[in-house]
Amino acid sequence: MSSPANANARDEHSVYARYPSLVDRTVLITGGATGIGASFVEQFVAQGARVAFFDIDETAGDALADCLGDSRHKPLFLYVDLMDIDALRKAIADVRAAVGPISVLVNNAANDQRHKIEDVTPESFDAGIAVNVRHQFFAAQAVADDMKAARGGSIINLGSISWMLKNGGYPVYTMAKSAVQGLTRGLARDLGPHNVRVNSLVPGWVMTEKQKRLWLDDAGRFAIKQGQCIDAELLPEDLARMALFLAADDSRMITAQDVIVDGGWA
Repeated sequence: MSSPANANARDEHSVYARYPSLVDRTVLITGGATGIGASFVEQFVAQGARVAFFDIDETAGDALADCLGDSRHKPLFLYVDLMDIDALRKAIADVRAAVGPISVLVNNAANDQRHKIEDVTPESFDAGIAVNVRHQFFAAQAVADDMKAARGGSIINLGSISWMLKNGGYPVYTMAKSAVQGLTRGLARDLGPHNVRVNSLVPGWVMTEKQKRLWLDDAGRFAIKQGQCIDAELLPEDLARMALFLAADDSRMITAQDVIVDGGWA
């Protein structure tokens, strides 16, 4: 029997678009246990997709998979440290063996830890690049053959408007996120002949629990109110619904694009 929470979630999903092309499609989401990533997992599961997701938060990942257990396909959660590329490659192979060739990759995982220029070391610099952009390339590399064989697929790389706004306080993060744009365009050109689409999904300041707990203050609220054209909170599900469109066949001729979802800020 489904829980009241799951029933409410289904009611909510019913007022938004359904994408028949996503039913039974294998979707891999990185950083899917909490925040924006968890909304990606929930929304793709609600579409009837076969979802696998990676995270280092094992408790939250297991809980999310269990919560969605009565869906058409219970999502598969795997603990994966994306900074370990060998572990990432093995986990992708495990997903392929468990739920089939991967048709959609959502490169979501990132860490917007604040830092000062003078505090950056070669080690912290390399770690910032590894957690925010390096794994996106290697995950795309690992699923490319699946998509080529299927003569189609969608890779969605999560960017950020932070570098577009010239935000300070986390220079390695903004550099890594600006690199996502170049990665997306390069992959789109090379994979396009195989009908594989690659786009950047670029969020504004999304009101996750982490953002509210760690970074949001009165100055931040004022900046959002002044910057956004739409005076409302940007929520994880706003990003997830755009990811559904970019993953579905409805967007079959959209590739090499930066799709900004920020309430009109950037």
